[in-house]
Amino acid sequence: MVTRARKSKPEPKAATKSAAPPAAKAAKVVKAASKSAAKPAKPKKTRPAKEKEKEPAAGPGAKPVPESAAEAVPRSTPRPAPKAAEAHVSMEPEVAREYSVRALVLQGGGALGAYQGGVLQGLSEGGIDINWVAGISIGALNAAVIAGNPPETRVARLREFWETICQQPWLPSLPHALLADSAETWPEPVRIWFDAMHAARAMFEGQRGFFIPRLWPEVFGRYTDPGRVSFYDTGPLKATLEAFADFDRINDHKAMRVSVGAVNVRTGNFEYFDNTRCTLRPEHFMASGALPPGFPAIEIDGEFYWDGGLVSNTPLAEVLAAQPRRDALIFQVDLWSARGHLPHDLSDVAERQKDIQYSSRTRAITDVMREQQNYRRILSQLMQLVPESERDNHWYKRAQEHACDARRNVIQLIYRDKSFENSAKDYQFGALTMTEHWSSGLDDIRQTLKHPQWLAMPGGEHPFVTHDVHRGNGDSKR
Repeated sequence: MVTRARKSKPEPKAATKSAAPPAAKAAKVVKAASKSAAKPAKPKKTRPAKEKEKEPAAGPGAKPVPESAAEAVPRSTPRPAPKAAEAHVSMEPEVAREYSVRALVLQGGGALGAYQGGVLQGLSEGGIDINWVAGISIGALNAAVIAGNPPETRVARLREFWETICQQPWLPSLPHALLADSAETWPEPVRIWFDAMHAARAMFEGQRGFFIPRLWPEVFGRYTDPGRVSFYDTGPLKATLEAFADFDRINDHKAMRVSVGAVNVRTGNFEYFDNTRCTLRPEHFMASGALPPGFPAIEIDGEFYWDGGLVSNTPLAEVLAAQPRRDALIFQVDLWSARGHLPHDLSDVAERQKDIQYSSRTRAITDVMREQQNYRRILSQLMQLVPESERDNHWYKRAQEHACDARRNVIQLIYRDKSFENSAKDYQFGALTMTEHWSSGLDDIRQTLKHPQWLAMPGGEHPFVTHDVHRGNGDSKR
């Protein structure tokens, strides 16, 4: 590990330009929000929460950890997610409820996935009611905990899940409470060394309730079972998912639609498992996060599946292409940014390669879907010019299948690297880093919800819009 100081990555300035005029109803909400925020308190800088002597229970509705999962899940009850900051400007949820679909789209990214937990907390604070969650890899594991718990305990249970898997199964973790307050003042080489140590522990020890290393003879042997060809065993993850998620609730698609993606190892085809089409089990979520050669393929109904990120690391296209096409507000939470700095050493090269590979050309997908939606809208407008007497025509009926007036609003939240992070950031599961990632997600969604006009239904001339608080404009460019 090369310990070097790297320049901090500058954050773009935010503006408040919107690409589409808000609806009349949204304007009232914006006006009300602006009045309530006339004299906002100065936001406090988010810092990792200190450990308390006594940890509170998870709250009503929390599912107890079964005895069979004792090795996978710690017996102590983790602390709940941090409370909302007083300076947060509350967001009226009426604008969001104008959309038939309110989706949370979660990209894969290993340890970076704690960022998505912070976004979920901010959405809960803002009263944004999600009715569809879709995920790939670690995003799929987050989706299981989100959909598997009622709204009032969802954030706390997801926080507990992350505090569980961010512990090592053998030796005790370093005391987080002693490190949280001082970490911000550490010299960068010290922080790089500290994070490298946690990444090394993940490689040699695994993570509690998530994965454990296989014995070396087992790793390099030959097996007839494709489900054992890997460096690590993810068996503990099944017990953890069952402990933190109610699968009866997950499969209630009327309460929340759930979609996770994986790749069929035999055919190479990408496949989505959706609770509107099949009964989801822990294996479906484990398959979505089975990244080879570290993790083994997961068998589902006689077929073996690997991590969906091998083909596409974001389920955005699945949500946008779903039929029937409806008005949708989509919170797209990415863990890898396609934009970055030129590398200056091999460590930089490895990090940049991962960023580009796993960002999955999200902007390209958005551009394609935007163009398709514009064409569908134009087709819909042209069809209105066809006389009633001609609408029984075969080609008119074919056109009806493709015409669409649905409005799409994609809110992009993209994790921004810290200056001391490197190519090990996706398997550095330390508790301190997890807390920082969570806080970053919470800060980003709070800043986003300070622009309530961004949630407004797009206008007819621009039926597909995107917003990104880091880009600071109403129609962002990745």
